[in-house]
Amino acid sequence: MLEALIFDVDGTLADTEAAHREAFNEAFAQAGLDWHWDEATYIRLLQVAGGKERMAHHWRMVDPDTAQSVAARATIEQVHAIKTRLYESRVSGGQLPLRPGVLRLIREARGAGLRLALATTTTPANIDALLRQPLGAGWRIHFAAVGDASTAARKKPDPQVYQQVLATLSLPASACLAFEDSDNGLRAATAAGLQTLVTPTVHTAGHRFDGALRVLPHLGDFNDPLPPGVAGMAQRWVTLADLRRWHAGAAVGTPV
Repeated sequence: MLEALIFDVDGTLADTEAAHREAFNEAFAQAGLDWHWDEATYIRLLQVAGGKERMAHHWRMVDPDTAQSVAARATIEQVHAIKTRLYESRVSGGQLPLRPGVLRLIREARGAGLRLALATTTTPANIDALLRQPLGAGWRIHFAAVGDASTAARKKPDPQVYQQVLATLSLPASACLAFEDSDNGLRAATAAGLQTLVTPTVHTAGHRFDGALRVLPHLGDFNDPLPPGVAGMAQRWVTLADLRRWHAGAAVGTPV
């Protein structure tokens, strides 16, 4: 029986990656780094989970001789702090809306007594900046568990953050459904034993989603616009009844 919904944040609750990329580039300029991540570069870098890890990976590519130095690590910490502040200013106050159907489904699930959780590799500050407007300053009351970069040292596709959330919920993976937008997220969720529904964005449309319970363009109505580069169309609202049916069908091995 389905008892909880566990959501990734970046790309899943909202299409945040353009705002992240812009904030990274402005932070690089403020810190005096001659880096600039265009969209194609950033899409490749999204295969590395975590902002600091992404910067460290890029540094290894462009200057491997200094990438492991104390100075490099200190610079990454400094730049990431600047980037976080810039990102918060870009998304706070509802400037970045949640993806179609997300808010409705959250409300529907809470009204039906399901528990909600977040399992993400982003920072607590980024989550707060995104959710404090659509869900209010007390947005945490909506979630029985929150796993993020402050709780899980190992980033997706490692399942650590999902395992932590399941432990906090005191629920088996079989009683939960995860929502992701990327292959790294899908791999993390499935490694934790979770059935996973995937809603790609333009940044992840080219990923492989083998093993996903469902791959949908979004969770909203068929009149909602599709993300660029994402094929297909949701035929109607994705409802809690749909989720229960798909989850139950997967549990018994029947077509969903």
